[in-house]
Amino acid sequence: MRKERWGLSWRGWTALLLLMAAGAILCMRVIHPILAVTDRVPTRYLVVEGWIHEYAIDAAISEFRNGTYEVILTTGGPVQGTGLYTNDFNTSASVAAERLVAKGMSPSLVHMVPSRAVNRDRTYSSAQALRTWLNAHAERPTAITILTEGLHARRTRLLYRLAFEHSVDVGIIAVRNPDYDSARWWRYSEGVREVLGESIAFLYARLFFYPAEGSEAVVQTQT
Repeated sequence: MRKERWGLSWRGWTALLLLMAAGAILCMRVIHPILAVTDRVPTRYLVVEGWIHEYAIDAAISEFRNGTYEVILTTGGPVQGTGLYTNDFNTSASVAAERLVAKGMSPSLVHMVPSRAVNRDRTYSSAQALRTWLNAHAERPTAITILTEGLHARRTRLLYRLAFEHSVDVGIIAVRNPDYDSARWWRYSEGVREVLGESIAFLYARLFFYPAEGSEAVVQTQT
């Protein structure tokens, strides 16, 4: 007795493989600009993630001077590799503030907003620390714009929106990594590592992230 079995012909397999190849190429083309999103909003607050590299610090200064901002707020927890939190000045928020001032920004315009998160939920904890700082200084912004590096941008905006419970319009600026061509990221090992890593991290934040119990950031109220 013969049994019928459904399957693809060689033409069907060829069409399927071509479709999969086209999908892969399309994904390669669009994934970088999706993650490295830039979407400014009108605001007087420019928030700078403190862990960024020197080229992004330079971009932050240029952004501030060419925009309508009135204050720079640097965020971040303990400097990676230094262990647990010791004090506010051993944080990436403090390091970034010092670098901005060293490059010519007026100290009166730059305020560090350190958090104490070390290993888990660093970006979210930095956002919480910023919200706490703003409340402590009687600041009630309707919008902020955050400057970060390239592919981290979409995840940063997502976590800041969650920390502020969507009460603030969150803009984002992705500073391009000068070490590789973002339009052909798959030709560079660093580009591949960043795209794969940030894609996984964003999907985790989007689908599975939940604030750790007791993760409310503690931040000094000093300027």
